[in-house]
Amino acid sequence: MPESAVTPVERILVCDADARTVRALRVVLRDVGFRVEAAASAEAALDAAALRPAAAAIVELALPDADGVDLCRRLREWSTIPLIVLSAIDDEHHKVRALNAGADDYVTKPFAPRELVARVRATLRRAQGGTRDQRIEVEGGLAVDFARHAVYRDGQEVHLTPIEFRLLGVLLRDRGRLHTHASLLRQVWGPGHVHDAQLLRTHIANLRRKLASPGIRTLHGVGYRFEEAQPCAAAIPGRARRPTRVPDLRAARRVMV
Repeated sequence: MPESAVTPVERILVCDADARTVRALRVVLRDVGFRVEAAASAEAALDAAALRPAAAAIVELALPDADGVDLCRRLREWSTIPLIVLSAIDDEHHKVRALNAGADDYVTKPFAPRELVARVRATLRRAQGGTRDQRIEVEGGLAVDFARHAVYRDGQEVHLTPIEFRLLGVLLRDRGRLHTHASLLRQVWGPGHVHDAQLLRTHIANLRRKLASPGIRTLHGVGYRFEEAQPCAAAIPGRARRPTRVPDLRAARRVMV
C-alpha cells in the first residue's frame, strides 16, 4: 500500500476552536488522504466521537467550554480512540496532565506538517499493531487478549489506552527481559521519543495503577522488565514443606542464666 494511502475509516476528529488551525489541519491531512471532522468545543467533540467513531482525534487544550485534558479524560471513560494533543501550551506540567488523562502523544504549536502527519500515522500503527501471541496469561490473574484488544485482571476487564496496551504488550512478549528506557520509547512511540523518559514514566505509572500488578519492575536509571510472581515452596507440586522449628525458649533461658 502506498505511504499516502489510507482506508475509508481513517477519519480524524479535530477539536479546536481556532478556525485557522482547523483549516491548516484539514489541508495537511487531506493531502495525505485523511478526512477531517472538525469540532469547535468539547461537547461537540464528544457527540461526534459517539455518533461517528474516528480513527484518531487531535485535541487542543484551550477550548471554550472545557479544558482539553478533561475532554481526554471523558473520552477515555468509554473510548480507545488514539488521542494526540496539539497545543500552544509547552510546559511539562500540562504535558504530564494530558498524558495522565489518556493522551497518546503531545505536539506543540506551531507544528511542522510532515512531523504531525508522521505522528498521526505512528499513533495509528501502534493502535492497530499486531503481536506474535493472541493471548498471554501470567501469574497473578492478568490476561491479555490481543485479538480482542482487551486486558483482564482476575476476570474483570481493565480499560487501557492504545499506548498503554502497546507498552504492556512489549513488556509481556519478552517477560523477564530488561528493556532500556530508549528501547521502550523507540518501540512504542518511535525514534523521535527516545530521550523522553518522563513520557515513559507516566505511562508505566498508569499501567501499574490500573493493573494493580507488581509484575512491572524498575531498574533505576536503566529501564523496566515484567516478572511473573514466583510460587512459594509449598505451592510447587512434589516439593514437601519442611516443618517449622519452634525454638525451645526454656532451654534458651537456661543458657542465659
